[in-house]
Amino acid sequence: MASLHSTITMLYALLLASSIAAYAGNLYQDFDITWGDGRAKILNNGELLTLSLDKASGSGFQSKNEYLFGKIDMQLKLVPGNSAGTVTAYYLSSKGSNWDEIDFEFLGNVSGEPYILHTNVFSQGKGNREQQFYLWFDPTADFHTYSILWNPQRIIIQEHGIKGSCIPKESTMRIYSSLWDADDWATRGGLVKTDWTQAPFTASYRNFYANACVHSSSSSSCTSSNAWFSQQLDSTSQERLSWVQKNYMIYNYCTDTKRFPQGLPPECQAS
Repeated sequence: MASLHSTITMLYALLLASSIAAYAGNLYQDFDITWGDGRAKILNNGELLTLSLDKASGSGFQSKNEYLFGKIDMQLKLVPGNSAGTVTAYYLSSKGSNWDEIDFEFLGNVSGEPYILHTNVFSQGKGNREQQFYLWFDPTADFHTYSILWNPQRIIIQEHGIKGSCIPKESTMRIYSSLWDADDWATRGGLVKTDWTQAPFTASYRNFYANACVHSSSSSSCTSSNAWFSQQLDSTSQERLSWVQKNYMIYNYCTDTKRFPQGLPPECQAS
């Protein structure tokens, strides 16, 4: 467990609105398709992975490796057009009843309306740290880089600081992603239903890169010499944090007094 001075920080500076240089690697080597009955595919000699959703089923994959700390990048291109009712989930998670998890969930919308990014962090099986943001770029027009940095002091996925929380230090996590139908809640609380005439819906992935500690049953490749092992927020990141919060945040659990009538969680208090 981390001390009370540990932080979970979700920083949008790591969610880049532009493409990056191609990484060496092969998605066949990094991931296993886990469900979907052929709806998930690895293509182009391992350079591209696609998930699809139709009325019968969605699809998903998981990483072959388990990780304990690291900087993990993936490029995604989300479902285009009328994606209302669909959810593209991309996350790290451990197993067991007291699991840890770091979530990106992209909530589709009707054509012309922005995607909503829904984030959450679970520690020891407890979440309730949701935040939501409109994306300020079109995540369906091109690939964009989504990064998670996880070290012993903090987790950086987009832009909010949580203090007094437990940072996973012993729970190894795999990378998971899935594309599924959630029209009972995903778009305007379930008011907008999935238009199945637009199916199949497809999300695409490429340029996976993990500068991370690979864990096995007998050992870990972890070393504190990596730059990300003690990375913190610089002034530029702090400025981008404030810009995103001011202009694009639409829900923050740390301001939801109706949800927490007995008082906001301790990590929501100003430092």
